[in-house]
Amino acid sequence: MSRQEPTVRGPEISIDADWDRQYVGGEWRRVEERERIEVENPATREHITEVPAASVEDVDDAYEAATAAQVDWAETPPQERARIVRRVGELMEKHEAAIREILAVEGGSTVPKQDIEFGGTVTLVYDTAQFPFRVSGRHADSKVPGKENMVRREPAGVVGVITPWNVPLKLAMRAAGPAIAVGNGVVLKPPAETPISGGLLLARLFELAGLPDGVLNVVPGHGSTAGDRVAAHPDSDVIAFTGSTQAGRLVGENAIDHFAFPALELGGNNAHVVLEDADLDTAVDAGVFGSFWNQGQVCISINRHLVHESIYDEYVERLAERAADLTVGDPRDEDSIVGPIINESQRDQIMTFIEETAEQGATIETGGENDGLFVEPTVLSGVENSMSAACNEHFGPVAPVIPFSSDEEAVELANGTAYGLAGSVHSADRGRARDVGDQIDVGMMHINDQPIHVEPHMPFGGVKDSGVGRYNGDWIIDELTTTKWTSVQREERGYPF
Repeated sequence: MSRQEPTVRGPEISIDADWDRQYVGGEWRRVEERERIEVENPATREHITEVPAASVEDVDDAYEAATAAQVDWAETPPQERARIVRRVGELMEKHEAAIREILAVEGGSTVPKQDIEFGGTVTLVYDTAQFPFRVSGRHADSKVPGKENMVRREPAGVVGVITPWNVPLKLAMRAAGPAIAVGNGVVLKPPAETPISGGLLLARLFELAGLPDGVLNVVPGHGSTAGDRVAAHPDSDVIAFTGSTQAGRLVGENAIDHFAFPALELGGNNAHVVLEDADLDTAVDAGVFGSFWNQGQVCISINRHLVHESIYDEYVERLAERAADLTVGDPRDEDSIVGPIINESQRDQIMTFIEETAEQGATIETGGENDGLFVEPTVLSGVENSMSAACNEHFGPVAPVIPFSSDEEAVELANGTAYGLAGSVHSADRGRARDVGDQIDVGMMHINDQPIHVEPHMPFGGVKDSGVGRYNGDWIIDELTTTKWTSVQREERGYPF
């Protein structure tokens, strides 16, 4: 039976609550003199709330609180740390309707997106609750007589977490949750667009679960101020960042400057390869989901469809028909599949990529227009790898389709990008699909599926410009802990002098 929730004075778990706060040292601080960041519903442009933009001094306060709290937290018995993390999962299930509404109203998440983000986060939290018992070391003999060697894992210390707006709850929890579970303090800088679901909601959940004050601190703010200070703070031991490759380079430089470990999950330009013997129904089903889930606003979405020339026309026709049938609308409407783009700048960039690609010779088979922040699901044919919507991470509901004539050309096209995050290959011959997939330089490859696939016990991350390190399971435990070697000389040892 779960313990009774402690009485705290934080906001209710509701989109209508007063979220105009920072959470530092266990206190919900309004900080009246700070600039306010307005949070809007991207579907309606209605005002939701505003939050204080953290200053450098606010971030410093958060690190001071995390550093002070971490020492006792690291010594807290693993069963207690596990209980608190598990309680967060229980609270999420209890408040599911309210959390889904926050995802819809603040982040533009349609029901299919809510299903995966909410459900995936709960699963992740329950898996993370096992981490306190999975941090293990080893024992080994020594080359020196009478000596034994012991290696143990210890919490890294304080983990700075900087997360994006596209899957805010899941991407914040996958870093903050494990960091807390293995005994670290955390300073979380959520995205300015989604500070509730990407940060303040986590603070409230962990507070209700009984996490000691100061272990988790949440400082909403701008990347150029709060984000830079989080990454560059001398008291940070790990910086967990998810975002663009351009921003990730700066975060990595700031982290390395004070020898913090940079765990960077960055951009992608993921290829969905369809060989000539593929089951077209399956490949198109996967292609529709992989391109248009969350309006394509996800690093592991399909950025390019690479289709064998013998089935190219039929694939394009089917994909365009399916895209045209997708319902575009307010995420609070259960029938909506494609919701709004998060803001005007992202919308404008997507539309520019579409327009430039058409000017470069591609054909818009369906879509290509927008109504406010709603961009129509768009399929482009006659695309080449060098065209704007193909060579860039478009991060929108756009499906450029590129033909190829051989497996070798498909591999060359798939690898013709600086990114190496995820990919998928379809073929009736699974061995052949594996052979092709093995030659594509990515951190995650999915056979007869699509790349939007995450499991909490499987390593998540990429190669090349897609980042450094891996999230989930034992991989994230390794990155959030340090290795300490202790040798014990149990017998008298002779020395040469």
